Amino acid sequence: MRYLAWAVLALVAYSLVPPLSKLASEEIPIMVVALVGNALITVVNLAVVLYFDDGVVSALTSSHAIYAVGAGLALTVGVLSYFYALSIGEVSVVTPVFGLFIVGSAAVGMAALNEPVTARKLTGLGFAVVAVYLTSTA
Repeated sequence: MRYLAWAVLALVAYSLVPPLSKLASEEIPIMVVALVGNALITVVNLAVVLYFDDGVVSALTSSHAIYAVGAGLALTVGVLSYFYALSIGEVSVVTPVFGLFIVGSAAVGMAALNEPVTARKLTGLGFAVVAVYLTSTA
């Protein structure tokens, strides 16, 4: 269950990203805000990889490295699109719509990764869609 503490930390930290980015974009071009954020995460991530000696070379020569590249490309498109949407839209609308990636990711996990599909999961995902609709259209 230790992963839940990390998930909560991620939730708290990531909850600050949209409002801080929106504030920054009042005087700084949004793609510069994105660049600063992504440069910071890249430097810190590199330090963590080097500290834990995660075997970068062997990992990048793995047959699964193509998935890491795909994830990186998807993350790039998603983050840059998200930052741009924040610069022109309301945080209270953009963020919930962006948050539907949770529904999309869960659906892909169930469809492509053979993760269990249960009525409870489907109900929760349905509620998430309804919540985003209610939040973003009010």
